[in-house]
Amino acid sequence: MTFSKSAILALMVCSTALAGCQSSRMQSMDSQPEPLPAAPSGTVTGGQLPPPSAPGAFPEAPQNPQVAAASPTAPAAAPPANAPDVTKNGMLGSWNTSVGGSSCQVFLSLTKFGNASRGGSRGCAGDMQKMRSWDVQGKQVVMFDESGNQIASVYSSGANRFDGQTTSGQSISLSR
Repeated sequence: MTFSKSAILALMVCSTALAGCQSSRMQSMDSQPEPLPAAPSGTVTGGQLPPPSAPGAFPEAPQNPQVAAASPTAPAAAPPANAPDVTKNGMLGSWNTSVGGSSCQVFLSLTKFGNASRGGSRGCAGDMQKMRSWDVQGKQVVMFDESGNQIASVYSSGANRFDGQTTSGQSISLSR
């Protein structure tokens, strides 16, 4: 009698396993996804490369108009003589910013962007909406747009607070 119970149990296990293999949940491995539609890839240009330079010599850097060159285009107002010194490491991170009475955020990093460091803004209007890089020049933090034009400068006016103005004349303050 134990043989018949074991045989029935084995038969039930096998039939359950075979039923699971016949499930509609398992898709055929032969099915392939639909191909993606073609997308334009731009144009390809050709030209002659310059001759190689002497071993160990570095070639000139390519001129790319998309990379900002940090060169101020408007003179910055001089900070007060008693303004504390500013360091790049002290400026890193997120800053709550007020520009002409509206609030936004400015982010400063040490990632290179042209001759300055990469920066950005969120929720800012006017000149600060275009902020892409920044640098410390003396006791000031100078901010630039993508083309390397100065858009604002600030100086330390207290613990974790900087005040200044944009090149269009709006007051600006950064705080944490």
